Amino acid sequence: MISRRRFVAGSAVSLFAAPAILKAQSLWRNYPFSLGVASGDPAPDGFVIWTRLAPEPMAPDGGMGIGNAPVKWEIATDDRFREVVARGEALARPELAHSVHVEVTGLQPDRPYWYRFEILGERSLRGRARTLPAAGASPASLRFGVAGCQHYEEGYFTAFRHLAREDVAFVYHYGDYIYEYGGDDPRVGRSGELIEPVRLHSGRRDLYDITDFRQRYAQYKMDADLQRAHAAHPFLMALDDHEVQNNWVGDLSEDDVPPEVFALKRAHAFQAWYEHMPVRRSSLPRGGAMQLHRSLKWGNLAEIDLLDTRQFRTDQPCDDGFKTVCAEVNAPNAQVLGAEQEAWLNRNLASRDTRWNVIAQQVMMMSLDRRRTPDEAPSKVINLDSWAAYEVPRQRLLARMRGLDNVVVLTGDEHQNWAGLLHDDRDRPVAAELVVTSASSGGDGEDQRRGSDVILANNPQLKWVNSQRGYAVMDVNAERLTADFMVLDRVRTPDGTLSKRTSWTVPHGRPDLVQG
Repeated sequence: MISRRRFVAGSAVSLFAAPAILKAQSLWRNYPFSLGVASGDPAPDGFVIWTRLAPEPMAPDGGMGIGNAPVKWEIATDDRFREVVARGEALARPELAHSVHVEVTGLQPDRPYWYRFEILGERSLRGRARTLPAAGASPASLRFGVAGCQHYEEGYFTAFRHLAREDVAFVYHYGDYIYEYGGDDPRVGRSGELIEPVRLHSGRRDLYDITDFRQRYAQYKMDADLQRAHAAHPFLMALDDHEVQNNWVGDLSEDDVPPEVFALKRAHAFQAWYEHMPVRRSSLPRGGAMQLHRSLKWGNLAEIDLLDTRQFRTDQPCDDGFKTVCAEVNAPNAQVLGAEQEAWLNRNLASRDTRWNVIAQQVMMMSLDRRRTPDEAPSKVINLDSWAAYEVPRQRLLARMRGLDNVVVLTGDEHQNWAGLLHDDRDRPVAAELVVTSASSGGDGEDQRRGSDVILANNPQLKWVNSQRGYAVMDVNAERLTADFMVLDRVRTPDGTLSKRTSWTVPHGRPDLVQG
């Protein structure tokens, strides 16, 4: 901890000499790196490293005042920093909550590096990052994690403690990094169960402005297990609905809020997301919008395309929810990705320059009949906040997959594990979809929700469902992609036990799923 006496007496005073830099009287009293460190968006020659100065993380300004602060950073080839290969200084600005995003370049491909930050003699914890293989390289394998949906009030982040120990090249986080609602009262879960909070959000119950969102991110970022995972692995960050508001799309709110008013809230939410994520400057919000879709290649083994399924989507039909199919599901002008992003994805799928095409996105692409009892409804019930409610763009994308025989779709949002096949309009399988459960959202969960047997019987393309919390690890080589579904027996206490529930393998060359 830096005391005022140490600051005034030390040579570091010179760092704050310029008017634009923080003054001595606004110096923090506590550890400035309270929110940890993170890395992300790797490339063959580097990656992004992130931190945010927040000696008083729940204060509106993080305890930093309104001045700029110069932060030193180092990259080393070893965890003791005996061989430092890159260093520099970045300015933490109050306009971005004193966050730092350094885009490191000039490194060697396909190897680990360690990084850390320093200001006024105080050092951050060290983090570990990894570069991608060189373009055109032929790596034999890839192992990466998939996780998301971490509700602070509904469970502990034990899944991230275990994920930190996995030997993976990176983690794909599919979204719902924070939840924008909460409170003392139990919440009704997706199966009608009551979920009591195990710990409470700080600040306002619902989020409206930039201060609300910054405080919510700070509370999540202070979780030790989440910090461990970020320090251990690079993350590929995506965004779903709860970073803004439940089931939002485009400029449309779940509530009766005028679009122009909701756009203001969305802009605050986007800025706070950027401030707390290890992403590149290309994702800096501009004009209330944000560039989120992007791709990376693991040599010629796999291309991973990260999608944005919220920002350009048209309104959910039939007033949203879980309902029987209505005519609007087949609306010809409906969009999920928007024209520009859809064309970008089509070009990537058509390039055929990697062994596998992995589509990393947020909401389920399978069109499942969600009836949980034989007499629940007279006809098929679907999740209207999924691709199933947008049949025209869904079928367009499935048609692009037809004949590729190397596409795997990775999904979150559902708070369950699912393994199934994507069928086109000819009812033929064209790809596999692996849906990964929540880290904590939904509480402890169970192996099978009520009615899972009915859902499996009604949907022959669906092979397996499980309703526990956890994450997944993907093992990829030239011949197969295997998902290990790792589950916890409980998350409502911080001592949950991890086990491998099952594995599902997608063989290269045919859209199929093999268990075990």
